[in-house]
Amino acid sequence: MASFPHSKNRGGIRRLPVALLAGLFAVLLLVPAGGAGGASMQGPGATRIVKKPGRIVPVPADIPHQAGSRIDSRLIANLRWLQKRFPFYVTEGYAGPLRNVGTVGCPGCHVSGSDHFYAAAVDVVALDFSTSCSRRWRPVTRLAHWSEPRQNVPVRPFRWIGYDGDSGHGCGHHLHLSWNHAPGRLYRPAAWIEVFRADFTGTSTPPRKPPPTGGQDGPSGPAGAETGGVSARMVADR
Repeated sequence: MASFPHSKNRGGIRRLPVALLAGLFAVLLLVPAGGAGGASMQGPGATRIVKKPGRIVPVPADIPHQAGSRIDSRLIANLRWLQKRFPFYVTEGYAGPLRNVGTVGCPGCHVSGSDHFYAAAVDVVALDFSTSCSRRWRPVTRLAHWSEPRQNVPVRPFRWIGYDGDSGHGCGHHLHLSWNHAPGRLYRPAAWIEVFRADFTGTSTPPRKPPPTGGQDGPSGPAGAETGGVSARMVADR
């Protein structure tokens, strides 16, 4: 390993050239914390509002999920991006009646007005359905911190994140992710939904005030009371 030359007179390390110090400082500014991959950054940065009509569609086969899970078609690219970087298993997406299909998901598992009723939310767990908060939940925990670096302050495009510190959610139970969307009728895709760029590679910007949205989900508070969501235990017991 190369080392800096030492002074013969003082036995200390020589002063580094100003140009070298400037270069090292520039590298520190350019490389994101946690590596250059970008998945460890807090939030995806730039977002956009999609007004193209959405459809409630099956979660694609390449995203591990509970059979029958569905989601707003406009969220597929975001969901696929997230699963590749924070491996998880989707236990629930849309919950409610669906024409020519019947009842999808578990409507009774969610609070009144939940974003699950707009197909604008997913519940995810560790890939092996572990019901204890072990290292298997690390990818899910990283995703929770990435999308909500401070409690109750999710970054766009996320509207509400339910995990540690939120009743009925957390490591060993499940992570809830909601996307910002327009108010509208329950059991219908919203008129618009906010997403991040699926080709995002690492830039991040401070969260901005989100637009007015519809839907609601569980309150914050100590874990304990069930406030909605499909947990790892529920899936494992099916």
